[in-house]
Amino acid sequence: MLFVLVGIAMMLLNVAEIGPTASWNWKITGDLWRFCVPFALAIVWWVYSDLSGLNRRREVAKMELKKANRRRENLSNLGQDVGSRRKGGKR
Repeated sequence: MLFVLVGIAMMLLNVAEIGPTASWNWKITGDLWRFCVPFALAIVWWVYSDLSGLNRRREVAKMELKKANRRRENLSNLGQDVGSRRKGGKR
């Protein structure tokens, strides 16, 4: 996401004619590649994170945390907090 924001910022600075990007042109044989680099890096990062399983691990961790919080809340609402439950023995 950071690469996309940098690319958009570079484009906005060019349109507003601020900073070093003000002199860049949009011709294919000119400076267009400079505007495309952050977006290309973003694509490379997204492909890497998908192929390495990084996104999946983060998603599973979030789901597990939600599940644990939901279980804790449901037990609390039923009056069976984790601390008040008996360990072993007969019920």
